[in-house]
Amino acid sequence: MKVDANSLLAMRSAILQQNSALQKAAAKPAAIGGVDATGPNSFSAALTDAIQQVNTQQSNASTITESYERGETTDVASVMLAREKASVGFQATLQVRNKLLSAYKDIMSMPV
Repeated sequence: MKVDANSLLAMRSAILQQNSALQKAAAKPAAIGGVDATGPNSFSAALTDAIQQVNTQQSNASTITESYERGETTDVASVMLAREKASVGFQATLQVRNKLLSAYKDIMSMPV
């Protein structure tokens, strides 16, 4: 697969569409992962769903990398793209975890 200006623009457009869809979903207090967003388990359901998506991305990246190593595919760009998606997803999850831990520590250190 050759990487040219048209394919880069198409990838950019797809990323922007996904970003727009995520922003719309975040703006709605509707159901997340089949659970009502006003319910007591909505945050945990959203977090679980996000972690599962990151896990899926990492599994896909591993599968594509192994396929490339075996010589079954020669598309280096798709391998690197899958690995970067998995890396970005993991880093985002790690930052969310760090923020949650920080918030927890702040709450626990508050005087009652």
